[in-house]
Amino acid sequence: MSREKEKMISGEIYDPTDLKLVLDRAYANKICTKYNKKSFNEINMRSRLLKKIIRASGNFWIKPPFFCDYGYNIEIGKNVMLNFGCVILDVCSVKIGDNTLIGPNSHIYTACHSLDACERMENREYGKPVSIGSNVWIGGNCVILPGVSIGDNSVIGAGSVVTKDIPSNVVAVGNPCEVIKENGSLPV
Repeated sequence: MSREKEKMISGEIYDPTDLKLVLDRAYANKICTKYNKKSFNEINMRSRLLKKIIRASGNFWIKPPFFCDYGYNIEIGKNVMLNFGCVILDVCSVKIGDNTLIGPNSHIYTACHSLDACERMENREYGKPVSIGSNVWIGGNCVILPGVSIGDNSVIGAGSVVTKDIPSNVVAVGNPCEVIKENGSLPV
């Protein structure tokens, strides 16, 4: 593993132009492009393609189009469903728990850039991992920002921008996303 890849995965400042990382992104793009071109009824072929880059512990459904940076930093549980148009920028770990539903056009970002313009010109990045618990429902057009954790059994309302951790067993909505109530309908 290249030193820049190690730094990227651990959340340190790294060089995204490192040849190994460029090739890894190109491979993930190739797999996603093939995946997105397969017809809907070729579900087994599509699943086999994505399993080349993501880690899945059971059945999953990801409706095309789907895009990711690397894929190898994505870990999904059993019975996970990502609807049409999901994007995962996985420079760091993205963990999605069992029985989680993610609505169409939702994005999960782990990639970060400096707020300082001069530092951004140096072409350096860093990342923060994202963790999404089990039995979570994330509505359509949501954005999950770097470093966020969403607890088990929570619901994130459509159009929300999740900028901070969301605890388990709540309903949260808005931009920025805020808890509005406890989620009384928990799995048995």
